[in-house]
Amino acid sequence: MGEMFVCFVFLCLLNYGDSGGLHLQGDYIISGWFPLHNSDSTLPPTPYLTDCTQGLTNKHGYHLVQAFRYAVDEINNGTQNKLLLPGVTLGYRTYDLCSLPASNLATLDLLAQQDDSSVVESRTVAVIGPDSSSYSFTPATALGAFLIPQISYEATNELLSNKILYPAFFRTIPSDKNQVSAMIQILVRFNWTWIALLASDNSYGLQGMQGLSQQASLYNLCIAYQAVIPAVTNKTKQYMQDMVKHILKSKVNTIVVFANKRRAAGFFPFVIDQNVTGKVWIGTEDWSVASTVSSIPGISTIGTVLGIAVQYTEFSGLDDFERLSVPRLQDTSLNSPINHSVPCMQNTNLYEIAIQGFSMSQYDVVSSFNVYKAVYAVAHALHNILHCDSGLCQKYKVQPWEVFHQLKQVRFSIRNTSFYFDKNGDPPTGYDIVTWVWTDGQWSFKVVGNYSPAPTELQLDASQIKWTGQVSPVTKVPESLCSPECPYGHRKLLTGQHKCCFDCMACPAATFLNKTGYTFCQACARDYWSEEESETCKKRAELYLPWGAPLTTALLIYLGVTLFLTLGTAVIFLFNLSTPIVKSAGGKTCLLMLASLTVASCSTLCHFSRPSQIGCLLKQPLFIISFTVCLACVTVRSFQVVCIFKWSSKLPRSYETWAKNRGPEMFIFITTVVEVFISLLRMLLDPPFPSRDYDFYNDSIILECSKTMSLGAFAELFFVCVLSLICFCLSYMGKDLPANYNEAKCITFSLMIYMISWITFFTAYCISRGSFAMALNIGAILFSVLGILGGYFLPKVYIILLKPQLNTAAHFQNCIQMYTMSKQ
Repeated sequence: MGEMFVCFVFLCLLNYGDSGGLHLQGDYIISGWFPLHNSDSTLPPTPYLTDCTQGLTNKHGYHLVQAFRYAVDEINNGTQNKLLLPGVTLGYRTYDLCSLPASNLATLDLLAQQDDSSVVESRTVAVIGPDSSSYSFTPATALGAFLIPQISYEATNELLSNKILYPAFFRTIPSDKNQVSAMIQILVRFNWTWIALLASDNSYGLQGMQGLSQQASLYNLCIAYQAVIPAVTNKTKQYMQDMVKHILKSKVNTIVVFANKRRAAGFFPFVIDQNVTGKVWIGTEDWSVASTVSSIPGISTIGTVLGIAVQYTEFSGLDDFERLSVPRLQDTSLNSPINHSVPCMQNTNLYEIAIQGFSMSQYDVVSSFNVYKAVYAVAHALHNILHCDSGLCQKYKVQPWEVFHQLKQVRFSIRNTSFYFDKNGDPPTGYDIVTWVWTDGQWSFKVVGNYSPAPTELQLDASQIKWTGQVSPVTKVPESLCSPECPYGHRKLLTGQHKCCFDCMACPAATFLNKTGYTFCQACARDYWSEEESETCKKRAELYLPWGAPLTTALLIYLGVTLFLTLGTAVIFLFNLSTPIVKSAGGKTCLLMLASLTVASCSTLCHFSRPSQIGCLLKQPLFIISFTVCLACVTVRSFQVVCIFKWSSKLPRSYETWAKNRGPEMFIFITTVVEVFISLLRMLLDPPFPSRDYDFYNDSIILECSKTMSLGAFAELFFVCVLSLICFCLSYMGKDLPANYNEAKCITFSLMIYMISWITFFTAYCISRGSFAMALNIGAILFSVLGILGGYFLPKVYIILLKPQLNTAAHFQNCIQMYTMSKQ
């Protein structure tokens, strides 16, 4: 297998030869990959290994190495050794990963060891590192093929959770998937829907940008502008300046910068140069707490910085270990040459770095604790493999794949925190939410909240955030909106490609909206209504004539008066039935007329209260039929008078036949039967029923009987109108008869009242409905009754009560004689 890597070995420069590497002998070796130096040199077209020692010392990487050594030392020599790995020791081998080629070379060296029989005792059982997602993909692929476990402490790219591509990759830092979710929750929490999204030009930034872009639409967030931050070169400076101009042009107040600290540190000087102030910047865990960004001159003016940070845990002991370990690092055994399988490995002389006395920031503590947890995870895996529960580990050769399988099952408590790997090799930890704080020009950050991925929960104390405006600090949370939210009662009308940009349109009547962010208004329920711009619906009023209403009381009084007059007239006629005036009016037929008028008046009782099925069936037929009887009686009386005075001499036999065969009674009966038949046919074929009219008024419901204007109803009315017309014609023909028999004026007056009443009602019914129209309907019925009563019966009552001298046979005989003489 060693021959497989020969082609890769020649990729490095042989002029470095064998060089020293930080190492510690032990029964089981762990490889530690840390960035002890920074190198931003541009790679040439051919593979080239940068000399890490030529770059700047990375103080953060120094603390990571020391945390690695501290964990191993604590397990080997501390009280933990008695319980965790009794009887065996851990060793380590470190690599300085200042560049991508250095990462690839470390991978080749480790794989070459696995096939080298001369280094069986010093083979690596697990790898801790590297610090970057970009540096992790190649090692994760290569090591995963051999199931050599790799635990990264800072690589967050979501793709590394793919167990098909990277089966042996683990990490002690949360995945970017959780970081994206935390950022989304912050944006939602402050309603920042109009944002700019920037990302570094590596897998870390691009994957974060992709994840945030995909989730943004699910939370109604709009990305007004997005761009990739490249490395700063002469060629990219203009691009970076244009990027800042585009941010200003887009008028966003919140910018998400999903980048590593190197790209962020290169980008923000361009922001400062263009005097960008008053913005809100949301940063990733890689740069938001990194001093390489916060130490940029003038960066305190850019606005408010909110950042994601790996949750902080108290990590005591590392400071003392670093301080006490400096003299020990002079021990040549730690820095003596290692027999690397691949030459030209990087120098990791830690003493030269340690004597510089780097201080430790909170960012360093968090990452160092991740390294610390990774070492303990390997130790717990070895504990299970070596069966150390008996009090003494069974020392034997351990294969990396055994450690891999045990890492998936480890679960332990460390520094009062529970730790394990989920099915994707990710830890169950969340994030702290931090904000930058400037005190007299000195930078620090403050934890203002936290984010938990399972279940998804953001806890944030906004009162702890010091918002920075364009000129001075502000107390109000800055807005970042394309369009302000529509007030209640208004819907959104999208005006462009972004759903965050819209106009507000008032909800029309009969709709409402009591929430923001909707593009449609919700219709009110049928029993409710609303005006324009409403946020709630009101219950519709029900229009009918309840018994206790003042209008109902007035109508009932009106009905009582009508009944009193009708019944009073009937009593007067009954006691004067044999008098000439009553006989000339129709005799007993008058009682039938008054009875029908009484029934017609009583039909109005069906119009009060809520409509019922029986009431709807009876109210119109009851009036129509009873009024038909009355009109038929008047028609018969008019016909008889005309026949007696005008046609009896010309058609004596016809009138005699009419009189002897009960013609008047038959006419009244037949007309009544016809009207009854029409009414019954209507009730059978198109019966009315209680209905609720929702359409005539927006704010009211009309409780009425259906079919008021139906064909059957018009047929009933048409028959009555024809009968009225016949009655009027016969009355008009008798206009020159004796005064006691001349009813033309009275009947015409009665019929005119009848016609006007119903024309008024139908006109009002078409214009207005509800209680007013119902009252008009009752009024039309009672007016029709009073019209007949006043036009036909009242003159006769007047003669009976006040002019009895005119109610004699002699007077009537005299009138007939005078009429006869006038015709001769």
